[in-house]
Amino acid sequence: MKIVTRSFTAAVVPLIVLAAVLFGASLSAVAQSEESGSARGLEATWRDGLEGTWNAQLTVINCDPPYTVVRSFPAIFAYAKGGTLTFTTGGQPPSLDTPGLGVWNHLYDRTYSAVSEAFIFSSAGVWTSTQRLTRRIMVSRDAKRYTDTVALEILDTHGKVMVTGCATSVASRME
Repeated sequence: MKIVTRSFTAAVVPLIVLAAVLFGASLSAVAQSEESGSARGLEATWRDGLEGTWNAQLTVINCDPPYTVVRSFPAIFAYAKGGTLTFTTGGQPPSLDTPGLGVWNHLYDRTYSAVSEAFIFSSAGVWTSTQRLTRRIMVSRDAKRYTDTVALEILDTHGKVMVTGCATSVASRME
């Protein structure tokens, strides 16, 4: 009777190669799902959070009790990958201010911060001030809405703060 033996290497190498191929394919699928957002469950991760374009309703309020509404108007915010921000509002005629530009950062969980500035002009076209908005933003669990609190500063042409104010906004992701 002849006994056939296989070497350990000949038996195990095909299994290791098969395992490596399957493991690599599963890692690639997970990476692609995370990048495309298709793996999003009931709760989106912070990576899904703020990046994108949002329709917002900005409400200027008194900073002191009773926190009454001063005025409310629409705005559009675009938070770009890499941390830049662009926005425009219906708060005043476009001839009186520029679109706002700024930066944003992830703080923790679904919370972000942003700072932006826009130039303000007189009706004669003279630059009179700069508007600075500092925001604390909380994105919803499904990453389709956010709310924020806003500290407003109006700076003169030398950078000195002339006026401060408060605001809030609610926004929904533009899809």
